[in-house]
Amino acid sequence: MTVTVAIVGRPNVGKSTLFNRLVGRKIALVDDTPGVTRDRREAEGRIAELRFRVLDTAGYEDVRDGSLWDRMRQQTEIAIREADVLLFMIDARAGVMPLDERFAQVLRRSGKDVHLVANKAEGREAQAGLVEAFKLGFGEPIPLSAEHGLGMADLHSIVSQAIDRAEEAKAGHEPDAEAMPQVDVDIDESQLEGEGEEATLRWNPRRYLNVAIVGRPNAGKSTLVNRLVGEDRVLVGPEAGITRDSILVPWEWQGRVINLVDTAGIRRRARVTEKLEKLAVGDALRSIQYAEVVVLMLDATIPFEKQDLQLADLVEREGRAMVIAVNKWDLIEDKPATLSALREACERLLPQLRGIPLVTLSGLTGRNLDRLMDAIFEIEKAWNGHVSTARLNRWLAGMVEGHPPPAVSGRRLKLRYMTQAKTRPPSFILFASRPEALPASYQRYLVNGLREAFDLVGTPIRLWVRASS
Repeated sequence: MTVTVAIVGRPNVGKSTLFNRLVGRKIALVDDTPGVTRDRREAEGRIAELRFRVLDTAGYEDVRDGSLWDRMRQQTEIAIREADVLLFMIDARAGVMPLDERFAQVLRRSGKDVHLVANKAEGREAQAGLVEAFKLGFGEPIPLSAEHGLGMADLHSIVSQAIDRAEEAKAGHEPDAEAMPQVDVDIDESQLEGEGEEATLRWNPRRYLNVAIVGRPNAGKSTLVNRLVGEDRVLVGPEAGITRDSILVPWEWQGRVINLVDTAGIRRRARVTEKLEKLAVGDALRSIQYAEVVVLMLDATIPFEKQDLQLADLVEREGRAMVIAVNKWDLIEDKPATLSALREACERLLPQLRGIPLVTLSGLTGRNLDRLMDAIFEIEKAWNGHVSTARLNRWLAGMVEGHPPPAVSGRRLKLRYMTQAKTRPPSFILFASRPEALPASYQRYLVNGLREAFDLVGTPIRLWVRASS
């Protein structure tokens, strides 16, 4: 991507609708309510053969009182500084509003390449607004309908000229980080090291790692993201529920590119009544599917609420690696006793993720961020773990000898053979004489044994029981 295009304007003129059309997916929340978008969001935009970086921004309000609208304005101004091309959007049906005129002055002072686009230009009622737009001083407005795709040819010409003017292409290429990650990966023999049944999977970490940060509202997710990347990348504040869109932030840690995804706080379903919050929660839940590692953020002052446990169970069912981060640790007075209670509660309430990493930290002060990243890389390695067939069956023989499977209907069950079929998460096939009769309790016994014996603690494990031929 060679240029950055930012879509700016006052609230409710259709910026996110155009952003979604340029990206080709409905990834930004859209609603008739003004002020839906709060953070600046970036993705890869496409118009025909052109590829570029596109920024969606919050609606501009000329407020400087330290409020949420003030912080949204600051995010928009950061996007203006980053952009090579600014698409200044107005509502052609509403005409030029006083806030449009004040924002036009800000854009003129920026010295950037500004193009005036008049959205909602379909129909006769937009003609008066198109004529009135000339007084903003940016020349002839581009009539556009982001909803229906009208005016894309004019935008193609603008972006094409910007690319031609670029003095040099930006180094590197960011992948489509929001694409679904590789999960349930079949084990390829070409990836094995060693010979025969002793062969093990060669560990080769991917260059990019998708990490989603999820949790209840006001747990400190956005504060953690800002502390990790070292800048005020997403909006934060004492108000609960500031984040609405899931914001992807590329970032590098010790030579590894991490795609951090900040998500909206997820409350219990019964409490989610407003349409906007439903959209935001749905976006956050989709981020879990796009992630490889999920950081479940807890509030140290009220940890392990029912919603936290439901989120952990969802991540486990999706088969994603997970780290529990206990934020606001600086507010805890008796830290040793609290930490002991947290670990006991984690083992008791989340038995399906026995041994999951639990890291105490403070997003506000930056405490233990290095420990959090170490835990993320460790759980990623376990999530990619592979056990050779020979080691598995030696282990299985010991497990059966120590605790044989129970007799069902007077007939003893026979466990014949085990092999690993997939990674991401580790998935095993157990061949038995009567798979339908093997109790769930014995399967849990085997899964827990796999965790302890092969250093797969904290990662989801799938066990399929099949009939032997």
